[in-house]
Amino acid sequence: MSKRIQRVNQLIKKELSQIILKEIDWEEGGWRPSDVLVTVTRVETTSNLIESKVYVSVMPEEKTSKVFQILNREVYELQQKLNQRLRMRPIPRIKFIEEKETKEAGKIEEILEKVKNKQED
Repeated sequence: MSKRIQRVNQLIKKELSQIILKEIDWEEGGWRPSDVLVTVTRVETTSNLIESKVYVSVMPEEKTSKVFQILNREVYELQQKLNQRLRMRPIPRIKFIEEKETKEAGKIEEILEKVKNKQED
């Protein structure tokens, strides 16, 4: 992956995180902003800058589907805000994807903790 793509990924992650944090109305989902933690974990942009896959982690997990409904409904508005903030062309089209690697890492951590506790007993 080129340095340019890496910088684009970092820039999109930073700006989109700020937009999601400050400008999405989570109260439509029936909860306060403090009830859900939405994190942009990573961004993968194609080499031709056409599309960026934005990986999102949601805590608690049971609110994941509702969060993705809100994000996908607001994707065009989020895209416009990203277009206004970035000084580059073309700006990749964003696509939200559920982050599964952090869930798997969390499960592995739990298993390792259980093994460690059993060894201590």
